[in-house]
Amino acid sequence: MTGFIAVQTTTASPEEAERITEALLAENLAACVQIAPIRSRYVWKGAIERADEQLMLIKTRADLFEAVRARIRALHSYETPEIVATPIVAGDPDYLAWIAASTISPQPDSRDSS
Repeated sequence: MTGFIAVQTTTASPEEAERITEALLAENLAACVQIAPIRSRYVWKGAIERADEQLMLIKTRADLFEAVRARIRALHSYETPEIVATPIVAGDPDYLAWIAASTISPQPDSRDSS
């Protein structure tokens, strides 16, 4: 295990994808976010839906998943956004070092201090 993940989410518009991307990058929760237009087909509340969406692929550290998830939820317009993480099981050492250097260390929980 490398300790790095790719988090995937979709948004309803390019503007929403940009807003989430800018927050994740500005807060050093992600090293890179790729955005691509996609056509989605899915079942929602018993009906088959069709939507043009933006697919976001977010590269970050595994220990930042909860912070990334929380930030996406806070900024997302969907009732139940897709937020899934895939472990990066191997990668170019220089690329993985760049992800590590480009992201923050999670802050320790203040309740954990002695």
